[in-house]
Amino acid sequence: MAEKTVSSESGKTLQTIRNLWTYMWPDERPDLKMRVVWASFYLLVSKVILILVPYFFKWATNALNGKFVASDLVPLILVGPLMLVAAYNAARIIQAGLNQLRDALFASVGQYAVRKLAYRTFVHMHNLSLRFHVERRTGGLSRIIERGTKGIETIVRFTILNTAPTIIEFLMTAVIFAFAYGLSYLAVVVATVWLYTWFTIRASDWRINIRRDMNDSDTDANTKAIDSLLNFETVKYFGNEQMEASRFDAAMARYEVSATRIWTSLGWLNFGQSVIFGIGMAVMMIMSGREVLAGTQTLGDFVFINAMLMQLSIPLNFIGFIYREVRQGLTDIEQMFDLLDVEQEVTDKPGAKPLVIERGTVRFDNVMFAYDPKRPILKGVSFEVPAGKTVAIVGPSGAGKSTLSRLLYRFYDIQGGSISIDGQDIRDVTQESLRAVIGMVPQDTVLFNDTIAYNVRYGRITATEEEVRNAADLAQIGSFIKSLPEGYDAMVGERGLKLSGGEKQRVAIARTILKAPPILILDEATSALDSATEHEIQASLDLVSRDRTTLVIAHRLSTIIGADEIIVLKDGVIAERGRHAALLAENGLYASMWNRQREATEAEERLRKVREEDDLGVVVRGKPALEQGMVE
Repeated sequence: MAEKTVSSESGKTLQTIRNLWTYMWPDERPDLKMRVVWASFYLLVSKVILILVPYFFKWATNALNGKFVASDLVPLILVGPLMLVAAYNAARIIQAGLNQLRDALFASVGQYAVRKLAYRTFVHMHNLSLRFHVERRTGGLSRIIERGTKGIETIVRFTILNTAPTIIEFLMTAVIFAFAYGLSYLAVVVATVWLYTWFTIRASDWRINIRRDMNDSDTDANTKAIDSLLNFETVKYFGNEQMEASRFDAAMARYEVSATRIWTSLGWLNFGQSVIFGIGMAVMMIMSGREVLAGTQTLGDFVFINAMLMQLSIPLNFIGFIYREVRQGLTDIEQMFDLLDVEQEVTDKPGAKPLVIERGTVRFDNVMFAYDPKRPILKGVSFEVPAGKTVAIVGPSGAGKSTLSRLLYRFYDIQGGSISIDGQDIRDVTQESLRAVIGMVPQDTVLFNDTIAYNVRYGRITATEEEVRNAADLAQIGSFIKSLPEGYDAMVGERGLKLSGGEKQRVAIARTILKAPPILILDEATSALDSATEHEIQASLDLVSRDRTTLVIAHRLSTIIGADEIIVLKDGVIAERGRHAALLAENGLYASMWNRQREATEAEERLRKVREEDDLGVVVRGKPALEQGMVE
């Protein structure tokens, strides 16, 4: 079972690296490929120079000590002892400079990879169905993307610029020890490196599981924080600040435990690496020291071996660092690739053509749909919205009214029947062309945290300032905007909370006017407003829907009296249909809904009059007393 788990982990890691390769070596950017080539070239040159550094140290030590072997004569005769010391330091400076040049060349490659993958993820999120976004939690999703984009650069940089060159440096060091000092030195080097690498991998794998726990806790804490802040008003309504803080603190407590374990385990990892390398280095230094005492090696050889081992410790330590960072980066990024692996529920058919609007007739033909197969929502619904006409959908809560608008927008695909516009099945046309011809004024208008002008222009981003202002005037919000100190540049706040419900609805109407769609959906556009505001908004809606194919999903029946047809849904089927007067005459479901709403409206009106009379009575009764007080 353990072997199977390790195998699946390795397979997932390799798959993630394969997914990243196109970003590390982008076909569409030959200039970045050349940067990778030049960066790799400079890195290899720096490694060669790095190997020469211990030799300069050895030659300078033997020259200054007055004891050298025949192989030391050539550099000594050419430059002399002091120049060898200078060459040793110059080589170190040059090697450091080449490393910095490598990093500078590669910087744009790493950032390009981050941008491209982040962009692809962002686009993919918008291509997924509404079902995905309803089931996901925004805070957790944003955290996954944030960590994933940070992990990309780490993986790209270390994979291309460090792993292979580090292996090359180790091989060069092994060859030098084997030929210059014998197989016994090579054996100690190989054993040390193998033990070091084995220990690093095992310890890092252990730490990866801790890292996953920490990421889960971090995601949970961020989700709770964002969810609580987005629902700031609700928290205040019920006085649950302490509860929200406790939930957040509980998630952060789990993060604290995991983060502490991460740092503790890092300490043990570093200590173990130091012990393994320290033992290997001690063995080799003792071997060399004995030979110096025996006269078979010079003091320069002793210094050379020490310098080579010290240099080898850097890439060895870097191998551990690379492995840890790449594995942690892969852990961070694998959730992002899991998101990218989520298939689109709604896709364009191969060869799908743009929707061609002739008149704008919408037809639902025996439509069957269920969010969950165990709970059908629509059970064979058929009706037509003729071009330029208005059809209203009413019914009890849960009857499937708003589902119709989501299906027409093709946020979901139906399980049976068809939906067509001018005879074209919406599954056979591109989603982009379909949504371009439909305008929506929803019940809950959510605005972007930007200016009023930005939110109105969202209906058609190419619109001019004059067109934006005209749309606002038609939506009867132009005068309100002009009265603001900042006018159209006024910020609307998070989700438009700086505006009232009626003002937000007018902004939604204005941007729909700007879009100028031939087909319009009004999804309970006034149900959340008070009666007075509803009457004002309704005038704007009547203006928008004039001569447009309009589907009205209504809660308040008074807003759809003039509809060309009213369809009453109940339990996913059409219970009644007809014009307002005819449905009242049937004395069925529609009539009972109408009577209940009329009674509620009348009761509300009576209560309003009573309050006005009470207020008036207070004023009338208070006036003589006030006048009397003034006389006195």
